[in-house]
Amino acid sequence: MRRQLLAALTLASALFSAACGTGNGKRQLLVAFSQANNAEPYRAMQNALMQKLWAQYPDVKLVISDAQQDNSKQVAQVETFIRQKPNLLIVAPNERAALTAVMGQAMEAGIPVICLERDILQPNYTTYVHSDNVAIGRLAGQFIVDYLTKKYGQPKGNIVAMRGLLGVEGEINRDKGASEIFQKYPQIRMVADPVADWIQAKAKDRMTEVLRAQPQIDVVYGHNDPMAVGAYLAARELNREKEMIFVGVDGLGGPAGGIKKVTDGILAATFVYPLCVDKAVEIGNRILHDPAFHPDKDYTLDSLMVTPANARQMYDKFTVP
Repeated sequence: MRRQLLAALTLASALFSAACGTGNGKRQLLVAFSQANNAEPYRAMQNALMQKLWAQYPDVKLVISDAQQDNSKQVAQVETFIRQKPNLLIVAPNERAALTAVMGQAMEAGIPVICLERDILQPNYTTYVHSDNVAIGRLAGQFIVDYLTKKYGQPKGNIVAMRGLLGVEGEINRDKGASEIFQKYPQIRMVADPVADWIQAKAKDRMTEVLRAQPQIDVVYGHNDPMAVGAYLAARELNREKEMIFVGVDGLGGPAGGIKKVTDGILAATFVYPLCVDKAVEIGNRILHDPAFHPDKDYTLDSLMVTPANARQMYDKFTVP
């Protein structure tokens, strides 16, 4: 409780300082970013890019809060932001249902809201910047079907899906898109679909359980790269990693990202889910500085498949300096 109170006071102090101005007589514009969970590599890179891009605007002060994958904490943090009246609120929701009402409260308070990369139950936002997770799931599903067809001469085999946090749009639609493909082939079987909440360590534990129960696995489809890597580490500990391939989603650059895991031979493929930050900052900047600008309600960004054939090129493209 003491730690939470200290965090709340620190956030409030940062917001107050930002609202008061720059110290040289110019009033700063406050951008508040409510992040779902800084500990996830994808979200850490979002934060880094957010800080880099907003730093280009000297009249903008960016404040980031970390919900630590806790719905009640994120709701409380957004409520704090609302009381401070930022000029722009960006929210990466931890879960869609939990954040719907409080984002509506921000809209009612007259605060422009960008919903970043995960949706909510009602369109309580000025604009929504995201990629198409159903399409990404279909791409992953087709890659897996093609692999199994090449392996066996026909589309058949056993798949493990390592699922993200249940109820989150990414988990729902990455599963939906892939399932649409798999359902066309009755000899492709989903033998396990454990939930690992996007976390590599949890995926390793869940995959260890699956490996002990399943004698034959051909493919692990991780709803994000850390879970696919966690599954790989579990298989390696049991000397079974060569029996199967591992497919992920996120496609981050950098030495710890999924693209590097493709170049290292750990992942057979990953599918880039854009950070969405570039577009969010572009739109947010126009909201802040162009009174005549009215953003579209939805901006959908394309995904890319990364395999060993293009991984080195994609690594450079998607690494945040």
